[in-house]
Amino acid sequence: MKRITFLLLLTLYSTLAAAQKWGGGVDEEPVHFGFNFQYITSEYKVMKKAGWRDAYFDKTLNDNVTDSLNAIYGRSSPGFGIGFVVNYRLGSMFDVRMTPSLVFNDRLLNYVYKEPAVVNTSFSSIQQRVQTTVVDIPLGVKLKSDKIGNFRAYVLGGLKYSLDITPGKKTNDDDKAPINKLLKNQRSYLSYEAGIGFDIYFEYFKMSPELKLSQSLNDVLKHEDHPYATPIDRLMLRNVTFSLYFE
Repeated sequence: MKRITFLLLLTLYSTLAAAQKWGGGVDEEPVHFGFNFQYITSEYKVMKKAGWRDAYFDKTLNDNVTDSLNAIYGRSSPGFGIGFVVNYRLGSMFDVRMTPSLVFNDRLLNYVYKEPAVVNTSFSSIQQRVQTTVVDIPLGVKLKSDKIGNFRAYVLGGLKYSLDITPGKKTNDDDKAPINKLLKNQRSYLSYEAGIGFDIYFEYFKMSPELKLSQSLNDVLKHEDHPYATPIDRLMLRNVTFSLYFE
């Protein structure tokens, strides 16, 4: 986060220091287009069931295959995305924007057990990694400040529809024992988003660094009967996205 803040301040300083003042350009067009690059960090928010600490009982083996749990928590993991911009001008201060993107991101969930985590082993924690390739389709409203020189600030908010297009063979674990199953997510979900950014104007284009927060509105966990899904009541997904838009 410190690196992102430094990049924003450095970009802002270099722009305000420039003597040449460029026009609004694409801001005056009813509809304009662009593209973006994204750096993303994702983290799960875990809501547990009442008996989440209980050891997992394997009905096939008729025995417990894990010890009881001490903790379940999400870890932040990085990713990246690329996408397009479709901007519709509502007025001098308002735009409606759709920014479809292709996002590559892993999601991490850690399970800490009383030793041992798995019967007849010596380790006490297990990490589940959910690999995703997601098509994000955000739709939002952008509220802009007055333009000062080559600079304009804005805030935005809206909703995002996400569809996971990861090939099914990567998560096919039908022939595996419960202890070797994979944690899985729903293929599609909705999120709300809010962010802040800056439009920085150049002679032929504008660049917009943007920081955005989002959280899923619905449970993203695919509920199955195995040690990693059973203790969880709901699993929400949080994203922090730093984007560079070129329009």
